[in-house]
Amino acid sequence: MSSTDPDVLLGPADIRELAARLGVRPTKQRGQNFVIDANTVRRIVRTAGVRPDDVVVEIGPGLGSLTLALLEAADRVTAVEIDDVLAAALPATVEARLPGRADRFALVHQDALRVTELPGPAPTALVANLPYNVAVPVLLHMLARFPSIERTLVMVQSEVADRLAAAPGSKVYGVPSVKAAWYARVKRAGAIGRNVFWPAPNVDSGLVSLERRPEPPRTTASREEVFAVVDAAFAQRRKTLRAALAGWAGSAAAAEAALTAAGISPQARGEALTVEDFAAIAEHRPASG
Repeated sequence: MSSTDPDVLLGPADIRELAARLGVRPTKQRGQNFVIDANTVRRIVRTAGVRPDDVVVEIGPGLGSLTLALLEAADRVTAVEIDDVLAAALPATVEARLPGRADRFALVHQDALRVTELPGPAPTALVANLPYNVAVPVLLHMLARFPSIERTLVMVQSEVADRLAAAPGSKVYGVPSVKAAWYARVKRAGAIGRNVFWPAPNVDSGLVSLERRPEPPRTTASREEVFAVVDAAFAQRRKTLRAALAGWAGSAAAAEAALTAAGISPQARGEALTVEDFAAIAEHRPASG
C-alpha cells in the first residue's frame, strides 16, 4: 500500500502552484501555515505509527500535504476543513495524486470544534498540523468526542507542545497539561523547524504524542467537575489552592475542608498536583458550593 513515488506528495512548487490556482493566501486568522516539505510529512506519519488498518482523522488538512502521506499509510483518512476553498479543492487533489486511494478519503467541511460525528468507521488515530490559535481546544474536543481515538500525533507551536507534555512541578504545567493527561499519556515527540512551512512562522513547532489511557482517572466526579477544579486552580496560579479554590468551593474555609478531605495540603499550588489529585478534590466539593 505504501508508495515511494515522490510525485504523490506535494513539494514547495506544487504547494505554491496549487495555492496560486485556488487564489489561496494563508491567513493568520486561521493560523494557516502549510507544510511544503515531503520529508517532514513522511516523518510525521512515521512518528505517529500509522498502521495499514488505521482510520485516521486529520484536522486542518489545508492543501493536502499531510493528507496524501496519511492516505498512503492508513486504511482510510477523514479530513476536517473549515475553509471553503480548501475544502472544495482537496478531494480533487487526492483524486489526481492518489487515484487508487480516493475512495478511502472523506472530507468533512466543518469547524473542528463543532464536529460531533464523522463518516465511516470510528477513527483510531488523530494526526494533524493543528492551527496554532485553536490547537488545544480542538485537541481536547476531539479526544472527548471520539473515545475510539487511541493514538494522536499533533504538530503545534513549540511552546504549546511543552505545555501539553509538561509534568507536575514544571513552570509550564497548567490547564492544557492536566486536561490532556485526563485522556492520555502525553510526551514530546520531536521538533519541527520553521523552514518546512509556507509561510514560515515566526515560532518553532513541536510534535506531541498522546496515547489514550485505558480509562480516565478513577473518581466519582464527572470530567466536567474535575475540569472545573483545574480551571479554578490555574486561574490564579500564584495563589495557594485554599485561596484559588475559594470561589469554586464557596469560601476559603470550604476549599480548605475539601482539600484536606482529599489529602492535599491547602497551602499547595495547582502546578504541584496530578490529574488524579484534581479528581480527588472534585469529589469533595461542598454540597452547597
